[in-house]
Amino acid sequence: MQRLHAHDGVDRDAVGERDDQLRIDRATALRVGGAAAMYGLANATLPETAPVAEAAESYPWMSTVKPVPLGKVHTVPSNAQTVVLGQFDPTRAPIVTVDSGDVVVYPNTWTHFLNKLQPGVPIETLGQMRRDNPGRGPHSIIGPVAVNGAMPGDVVQVRFLNMRTIAFGANFHNSSDLNTGVLPTDFPQGHVHYFELRSYPGYVVFNDKIKLQLRPFQGTFGIGPKGNTAISSVPPNQWGGNMDCKEMTAGSSLFLPVFHPGGLLFTGDSHALQADGEVNLTAIETGMEELRIQVILHQNAGYDWPMIETPTHWLALGFNPSLNTAMQLCLRNAIDFLSKKAGLSRADAYSLCSVAVDFRVSQMVDANNGIHAMIPKSIFAKDYVSTIAIV
Repeated sequence: MQRLHAHDGVDRDAVGERDDQLRIDRATALRVGGAAAMYGLANATLPETAPVAEAAESYPWMSTVKPVPLGKVHTVPSNAQTVVLGQFDPTRAPIVTVDSGDVVVYPNTWTHFLNKLQPGVPIETLGQMRRDNPGRGPHSIIGPVAVNGAMPGDVVQVRFLNMRTIAFGANFHNSSDLNTGVLPTDFPQGHVHYFELRSYPGYVVFNDKIKLQLRPFQGTFGIGPKGNTAISSVPPNQWGGNMDCKEMTAGSSLFLPVFHPGGLLFTGDSHALQADGEVNLTAIETGMEELRIQVILHQNAGYDWPMIETPTHWLALGFNPSLNTAMQLCLRNAIDFLSKKAGLSRADAYSLCSVAVDFRVSQMVDANNGIHAMIPKSIFAKDYVSTIAIV
């Protein structure tokens, strides 16, 4: 049996809501039949959701990029034809092709292991599913969605409009033989903690003394990776992917450089809440009752690495197995942005990064460790900040 690489990556040597009724069904299955019944329910085919009509712009524009009106709405359900386990495959035929400005809705996205992560499933079963699928991540990856006209050298902006989780989530770490998480040998026994996400709107109860505010985001969102072979969904890279950056909440935008005609967007790995570092391996892993995005094409934008924009910050990113190298990559990307887009000399940009830009560890559990630079918009004069844009 092939073993997985440290920090939740693949061994490179060994491997060259459901609607209300469904929530009732879950609760009934767990009460009557326990984990085994839930496991079976997870395999049920989800009904496809019919397209919905998009109203006039009702989502505040939070970017310094020029606004683009909402276009046609496309619905991409999660089912056996649209979801694969743990891979980004640039040779996979697109589910749908959208135009710049169009909206994509992903209803009832699947949890890990093709929706087999369900309340009551024991950690031993979750660990065995990893062992049984070498070379693949645990993520249920939806895609690809092609963008009409996207070509290498372009950038696709993914504007996150709405994220609403399903009714439960889970945080877990594997047993030490899988060698995942930051401290695998300190915690030889795996553990899973299931959370109810609807009892306290906006919050999740960790225990009777700890309550945490929910901040849903997609842990994994990326574009067709370089090359023409399928790759594991675990390591993030220049095409984005499993970035696990908690700042990608509704109202933010992700900017992805294009490597293939059509771009090819993939997503999965929904999170209800995560801290920087994601140290034990997982966030509060969940699914989205609705994930809604707007896709915008920017031609000849000339980026090699993803960028993120929130209402308050621009974020540069860097990924590498070495945390030091990830930091250097991220810093260079931040300097490039500040010099090209904010008009600073490279020396002044380097200085500004040292005194005003926070560099944070996104995650240390995905083979390629992640660093993100938080460049605050508030430091720039009000009449100047609106002239600075990622594209």
